[in-house]
Amino acid sequence: MFDAATRRFRALDDAGQRTLVYTVATANSLVLLSLLYAYFTDSAPTTYWAFPIIWLTAAAWAVLRTDPAPAERRTKLLAGAIAGGYFLVLGFVGGLFGPATGPVTGLTVQFTQLPPGWNPAILYGGGTVQFAIVPFTAIGYAVLSYLVYATAIEAESAVAGGVLGLFSCVSCTLPVVASVLSGIVGGGAALAAAASAQTYALGTVVYVITVGLLVYRPGLVWLRRRL
Repeated sequence: MFDAATRRFRALDDAGQRTLVYTVATANSLVLLSLLYAYFTDSAPTTYWAFPIIWLTAAAWAVLRTDPAPAERRTKLLAGAIAGGYFLVLGFVGGLFGPATGPVTGLTVQFTQLPPGWNPAILYGGGTVQFAIVPFTAIGYAVLSYLVYATAIEAESAVAGGVLGLFSCVSCTLPVVASVLSGIVGGGAALAAAASAQTYALGTVVYVITVGLLVYRPGLVWLRRRL
């Protein structure tokens, strides 16, 4: 088995080998941090500990795999605007920020109450707005937005009317659905609510699928063939 894995690794090009090595290193580092947290806090790992590891490993793989194509300044600005708006939508429906719905709690930062990936969490509950910056979801949404940026650039060059082409591609619009399905609520409740592991598991599965779709972009491949 080891020999077969070695042969497959050597069969990859330099970029593929680098992506695999760094992705595995990311996963190993996250697992090690979680084990150290369990040891020093005398905590028993639960299913919730796995979600940040999966999200952040998938995010690292996606960033390493994705290199936006060269484009004109106008195209980059348009793609950046789309990706920025996309992040705002994901952040809102995913609970990173939104209108205040609970008591005013002010700004708090948690460092040790939860395992790595959930911490350090920045929480704010105000009279008008609230936000809960949980690292693994914030990074995950940022990576999805980066992938949308790369997809928008490719759509602009592959399809007449690139914005229309972008939103004709199911793999480009699925992340909004993914963030809704994840069931992550905003504000302090994001860390205090007893959300079920099944809910987070569903969100994690959809997130990983979405990352894969945005990296491989099958919708754009189909559009190229049609046009």
